[in-house]
Amino acid sequence: MDKSPEVNRPITAKELLMPSLLHTLLPLSSTSKPPANSPAYDGPFAFHSTRPKSLHTVAAVSKTTSETRINNKAEDDYHATLKALNSKGRFPRKSLGQHYMLNSEVNDQLVAAADVQEGDLVVEIGPGTGSLTNVLVNSGATVLAIEKDPYMADLVTERFSSLDCVKVLQEDFTKCHIRSHLSTVLQSGMNSSGVKPKYAKVVSNLPFNISTEVIKQLLPMGDIFSEVVLLLQEEAAVRMVDSSLRSSEYRPINIFINFYSDPEYKFKVPRTNFFPQPKVDAAVVSFRLKQPVDYPPVSSAKSFFSMVNCAFNGKRKMLRKTLQHICSSLEIEEALASTGLPSTSRPEELALNDFVRLHNSIVKP
Repeated sequence: MDKSPEVNRPITAKELLMPSLLHTLLPLSSTSKPPANSPAYDGPFAFHSTRPKSLHTVAAVSKTTSETRINNKAEDDYHATLKALNSKGRFPRKSLGQHYMLNSEVNDQLVAAADVQEGDLVVEIGPGTGSLTNVLVNSGATVLAIEKDPYMADLVTERFSSLDCVKVLQEDFTKCHIRSHLSTVLQSGMNSSGVKPKYAKVVSNLPFNISTEVIKQLLPMGDIFSEVVLLLQEEAAVRMVDSSLRSSEYRPINIFINFYSDPEYKFKVPRTNFFPQPKVDAAVVSFRLKQPVDYPPVSSAKSFFSMVNCAFNGKRKMLRKTLQHICSSLEIEEALASTGLPSTSRPEELALNDFVRLHNSIVKP
């Protein structure tokens, strides 16, 4: 494996501990791997391919065939992750929710879940060491990577400096103007296929602590994104996809997600695939975004979600009580009756379409 440039400084105690820490996190299937010229090992997410020795060998997508890209795909395993972090003297920061992927085959499946094709424009939030970025590039995508940590942004910029199909922005995604950035990328013609895609995709291994905020920011953007595929905390992933009525996990976020998208749980990712190892497992969820013309027919999305949030403020209370600030209890009971619902209905008993009909009955445009 090629060596990264050495940094002229003393090795810290944390760095000396990192190899042993990483080794303890490895799945048993990945502690002994065949040589680079043999088929890849069968890890928890087996993907048979031949892995090269070079860490930073990335094929320029505009100059190679798909077969060449696969043969030149670098392996971002735990050794590569350690080397990349050491090259910048970094240690994962808990405040940024940094958990780095150790299993390159999870990245393969994450990209496959988004069905990334040559010529796609993909936004990646929090690229870290660039392991997922590498798989996206080898799939033929143009990548706009947005990284909050300035040290990691520099690392990814250096790693892909020879490629025109990767643009790295050092910004906090939750505060950036993503529409403006995407417009700039499209206008620059930064696309390997020479054809501007109609919609972009989002593929990301998200810090768990910003997942809900990012989802609320992205899902209403069906006019610019076709699909959002995220690696999330498993418990949150299950809760977001399962919209079963009368469940203790049924919340306003379920209404929001189904209003703007069609979610699908893809697969589970055990916690042993990350460094540092989180306390919970992860899972990949795909959100296929609806186009604005396909949103449920409400006069105002803002007033609709305001009503939904108020309804769930008293989850076990009847709607005729929690929505009294909008209209009288009698009017709410009449509106419920007109939609075929009992006057004693509670918020966890209403599906998305029920809330839409109720809103259109009691909220005047």
